Amino acid sequence: MKVTKESSTPVEIILNVEMDTTDEDPYIDRSYRRTVGRLNIPGFRKGKAPRSIVESYVGRMALVQDALDFMIPETLNQALQDEEIQAFVEPRVEVTELEPVCFTATVPLEPTVDLGDFYSVRLEKEPVEISEEEVDQVLERIRREMAPWEPVSRPVAFGDLLNLNVEGEMDGEVLVNDQEVDYIPESTNVLPFPGFAEHLEGTEEGEHKEFVVSVPEDYPRTEYAGKDVAFKVDVLSIKERALAELDDEFAKGVGDGFDDMAALRAHILERITSEAESQADQAFQKQSLNSLLERATITASDLLLEREIQNMQEERERMLRNQRLDLDTYLSYVGKTEEEFQDELRPVAEDRLNRMLVVRKLAQEEGLEVEPEEVDAEIESILAGATEENVGAMRRAFNSEGTRDSIRASLMNQKVMARLVEIVQGQEPGEGSEAEPDSDQAESEDATPAAEASLETDAPEAAEDNSTNQEGQSETEESNEGA
Repeated sequence: MKVTKESSTPVEIILNVEMDTTDEDPYIDRSYRRTVGRLNIPGFRKGKAPRSIVESYVGRMALVQDALDFMIPETLNQALQDEEIQAFVEPRVEVTELEPVCFTATVPLEPTVDLGDFYSVRLEKEPVEISEEEVDQVLERIRREMAPWEPVSRPVAFGDLLNLNVEGEMDGEVLVNDQEVDYIPESTNVLPFPGFAEHLEGTEEGEHKEFVVSVPEDYPRTEYAGKDVAFKVDVLSIKERALAELDDEFAKGVGDGFDDMAALRAHILERITSEAESQADQAFQKQSLNSLLERATITASDLLLEREIQNMQEERERMLRNQRLDLDTYLSYVGKTEEEFQDELRPVAEDRLNRMLVVRKLAQEEGLEVEPEEVDAEIESILAGATEENVGAMRRAFNSEGTRDSIRASLMNQKVMARLVEIVQGQEPGEGSEAEPDSDQAESEDATPAAEASLETDAPEAAEDNSTNQEGQSETEESNEGA
């Protein structure tokens, strides 16, 4: 085997590997053993034909092609060991010749990261203050959610609960055909099409109304954009929320019950203060991480960014499959090519990759580690909240190395973010309280690029059912919830 370096930088090496027949022979022999059992060669029992016969029957190149799946990675691993090269992520391989087998491997090395003068940075966390108006807003939301729906004898107003028969037609095709469907008209309700809700305002119970809705030019479903939908609607009933007085009796009916309105307001204040403090902690962590990123100098192989974009695209495809869509359909909704979609992902992928690299570097400089005992303790903590029938299956899942690696990465992230917050406040290790990382950070700062990162995505509006009952059902369910 001949290995030569085509080019070399501090963060990437390109290797040319040329094999000879002696190198190839063990792999072709393995390919023969895999292949012979699948062949029916005249004159030989199945699986018993010698290699020379199999080679003449299927051709040597067929055995070589079959062997590439294990020949290339095993040969590359041996070449990396011989050259004492440590790949940061899996190299990219391109086969250049088959007789003999030759390939080129682009090998990303450990990126170089300089955190600059970050240790001199000082930041202050904004204090949390909750106003009485914010408590009032939560109270009003609870009152609306708990209010029962009661029939009214007046024209339709936004926020009412309507029961409708709806038929919608475009170019002779029926797009909507719902009977006795619940619907709440709101300015924010764009189902079944934007502008539908506004036409219902002022109608009366028992009224039949026909109207035309013009679909916006920028509607995600391009086949509908800019066209007209002719609707026929029968208003079967109109209901409004019967709002209770905000008094002590109301407080006793919220959740498990409160002694009086003062106790309910105190509970709300405590809850939203806790939520606000958690959000403030997360915002301060992001601010600290951004300061770290701004001062860092990062040099990395271009292949790392390509892999990050690829991983993000695969994540989006998984999310779309959960919505029973594929990427091609999604791209047709949003009017983009796959190349344009990847260009759109590029800056997000670059930012995510850089955040992972600077956090990884900070963990190294601070000597932060996660011990196996800590992973075990975290697993036991999670299992403590599991039901008895699920504990066994969950414990088996936690025994997998992949799951333990994920938990280890999460715990490391918590340690890094806690130390990061201490640094920007001028504190020594352990002085600050351990911070819980927010989800974006936890996902982007794993020990390997894009290992667990998620992607915020707006599913195409067209992916939602055009049925008019979706909003109404949601609001009706909310009305049964307490605090």
